[in-house]
Amino acid sequence: MACARFYVSGRVQGVFFRASTRDRARALGLTGTVSNLPDGRVAVTACGPPAALDSLQQWLWEGPPQAAVSDVQREAGPEEPDFSRFEIT
Repeated sequence: MACARFYVSGRVQGVFFRASTRDRARALGLTGTVSNLPDGRVAVTACGPPAALDSLQQWLWEGPPQAAVSDVQREAGPEEPDFSRFEIT
């Protein structure tokens, strides 16, 4: 299992981005969390098969219809994840 952290910038708060990300991640079989950051970005930590992480990253560039994503940054996630499912935090 691989893990990654994503930081999504743009119009991503107040447009159902977290709920949509949770639904997409669960559909891909990923575990982890999604949360709003004080600076207006959304942070996503996801764990699962590398191909599913790549699919989530592609989807994050689009997000839900109301979103306007300007950037998605990816970095390595936790080495020992402790997630049982994908949740909004």
